[in-house]
Amino acid sequence: MSDSTTQDSADSSLEVNVEMDIRDSHFIYTQTVNASKKTLDYNYKRCNGCGICIDVCPANAIEAGPLFEIATGMDAPPVIIDQTKCTFCGMCASFCPVRAIRMDIDGQDLLENPDFSKLDSKVVINEKCLPCMLCEKACPQEAIKLELTFPTKEEVAPFKEGQKGEIAVDMDKCNFCGMCAYLCPAFVLVDREPTPDDPVPFQDLLIDLDKCDYCKICEDFCPEDAIRVEGKLETPVPKISGTVTIDDEKCSRCGWCKAVCPYDAVDIIKPFEGEIELIENRLADCDPVGCHGCFNVCPAHAWYVPPDKKIDVKKDYCIYCGACEKACHVYAIDVKRSGVQHTEVRDLPWSSQWKNAINAIKTGDRSRPDTDRRVEMEVVGPMHPEVHEIDLREKPEHLDEIRSRLDNLMPMLCDAKTRYEWERHNSGSVITRINRIDKMNGNGLSC
Repeated sequence: MSDSTTQDSADSSLEVNVEMDIRDSHFIYTQTVNASKKTLDYNYKRCNGCGICIDVCPANAIEAGPLFEIATGMDAPPVIIDQTKCTFCGMCASFCPVRAIRMDIDGQDLLENPDFSKLDSKVVINEKCLPCMLCEKACPQEAIKLELTFPTKEEVAPFKEGQKGEIAVDMDKCNFCGMCAYLCPAFVLVDREPTPDDPVPFQDLLIDLDKCDYCKICEDFCPEDAIRVEGKLETPVPKISGTVTIDDEKCSRCGWCKAVCPYDAVDIIKPFEGEIELIENRLADCDPVGCHGCFNVCPAHAWYVPPDKKIDVKKDYCIYCGACEKACHVYAIDVKRSGVQHTEVRDLPWSSQWKNAINAIKTGDRSRPDTDRRVEMEVVGPMHPEVHEIDLREKPEHLDEIRSRLDNLMPMLCDAKTRYEWERHNSGSVITRINRIDKMNGNGLSC
C-alpha cells in the first residue's frame, strides 16, 4: 500500500514529494526534495505507545491510537503519523526510547549525525566482569550474548572411569554464575523463570555423580570457592575468560543485568530520570491477570504480582517511558520524568526547537511555532523590500467589511444549485454568481 503527495514551492525549481508505504509492520514515509531524500520508518510492532513522539513533535503530526485496546491485545499502531503534516525533522526518531521510529537522511541514520541531539543511554560491561552466565540468562530482552573462551574439562582432562572420591557444593557460597556447568557436564543448573523481585535465572545446582571423576579441577576453578572435592588434581586449571556483548537495538536499559550481577560489573545510563507511583485508591478495579496492560507495554518488564499485593512495579527497572500510565484503563499509574539523558544540542538554526522537544519530554507541554501569524512583504524600492509582520490574532482593520461580505455570500453558498455546481467543479458558474452579488452590494471587486 502506498500514498503520495506533492507540495509545490513558490520557487518552481524546488519540488517536495512525500510518499507513504506499508511493509509488514512498518509504515515508511519518504520525503524527496530535489536530490535529497529523508526516510521515516515506523515499526508499530515495536512501539509500546509511550507517546514521547507525540510530546516532541513540533507539527502536531502524531496522535495516539486506541492504547487501552492495543495494550490488551488489539493489533493496531499505537501512534498514527500524518504525513501531510510531518516536517521530517527527526525528533521522534531521536527520542524514541524503544527505537520504534528510525530516520535516515540520504542513507545516513539520523542517530549517527552529531548535528541532531538524541537519547544518550547505554549499558556498559566494565572490567569487573568475570564473565558468567547470569546476565545473559536474566535479560528479558535477550539483548546479551555471552561467549566463553576457556577450554572445557573434556578438552583438558577427558573423563576417567572408575575413579573414587567425594564432591560437595556449599550453596550458601554459590551465586549460580554457571561456570562449573560450562566447564564440566557433571554440574547441572536448574533453570527458573526470573521475576522482577528475584531476577536470578537458576534455582539449583545439581551434581551428576555418574559423570564426575573427581578430577578436582572444579574446586580450584570455582570463583566463589564453593566446591570441595576429595580427589587428585593432575591437570592445570583453566582460567575463566570470555566476553559479554550488548545488542543495543534490543537493550531497553532496564537494569535486570545490573541487578543480577554478583560482581558489580554493569554500568547503566538510563534514557530518563523520574518517578513512578501507584495510585492506591484507584487499584480497586485493577485486574492484573485479566488486563495485563502494564505488563504488555513495559519495555523493562518491571511489573509483577507479589504475594501480598494486587500489583507492583520494580522501580529500579523502570525507564520512565510512561507507556504503562497510558495503558492503564483505571488510571492507577503516575509517571513523572524529571530528566532526559541526551547528547549535546549544537548551536544550529534549529537548536531552539530541539531544546523545546527535550523540555516537552519532561513536562508534556510542547512549545510549537505560532501558526496564527503570517508575514507580508512590501516592495519599497528596487532592492529594498520591507517586511511587515501582521498578528492575525488582533482585529484586522477591515474586519467589519469582511464580515459584511461573508453575510451577503452565505445565502448563495447555502443555495442547492450553487453547491451542485461547486461539487462538480464548475467553478465558472459559481464565480459568476459571486461577482454578481459583489456588484449588487457595490463592492466593485471581482473574483
